[in-house]
This record gives sequence, structure tokens and C-alpha cells, in this order.
Amino acid sequence: MKYFIYFLILSAIGLLIFSGSLVNTNDLVGDQKSFTGVLGILVCLCILVLLCILLLSRKLKERYEA
Repeated sequence: MKYFIYFLILSAIGLLIFSGSLVNTNDLVGDQKSFTGVLGILVCLCILVLLCILLLSRKLKERYEA
């Protein structure tokens, strides 16, 4: 399960980079592709935070169960 979480983290980082390439800095909200890129970045950041919380909670669970 730990390796699957690491795989998801790497996938989220890859999607974050791809979404960053869609962003047009001159017109963030007006352009449809740019808006999709900004939303993709926000979603990827949320996923990364949730996966890091999951990893930390699993480490704490292992520490306190042993």
C-alpha cells in the first residue's frame, strides 16, 4: 500500500506539472485552457496534502501499535 501511495504522489506531481504548462499568465481566468490549468493545479495540491496526511497517519499507526 505504501508504494501505491508513493505512485499516486508521483502521478499528482506529474499532473501538477502538466496543468502548470496549460496556464497562461496573461489571462488566468478568461481563457478556458488557463482556467482548467489553474483548477488542475489546485486539485493536485489538495491531493498531495491528503496523501501526505495519509502517509503520516499510517506511520503514527505503526509506531503506536508496536
